[in-house]
Amino acid sequence: MPDPFAQDPTQVIDVDARFLQSPEPFERTIEALDRLQPGGELRLLIHREPHPLYQMLLQSGYRYRAEQSADGFWSIRIRQAGPQD
Repeated sequence: MPDPFAQDPTQVIDVDARFLQSPEPFERTIEALDRLQPGGELRLLIHREPHPLYQMLLQSGYRYRAEQSADGFWSIRIRQAGPQD
């Protein structure tokens, strides 16, 4: 199965949702995903791990990589799944 993160993205959309109140981080993420082109990547920066978002992403044909930084923020990289996913 090819890794959708193996190549550099053709487009990058950054969403800084740190300290926004729910549901605004989710809404901003969905709006950005609507603009995401094939081969592009959305980078979400948020102050807590967005567990409800993960299920929606997988069900909608996206893959993600989540990483918590030393300062406690989460960086979530999101891309469309490949044809074999």
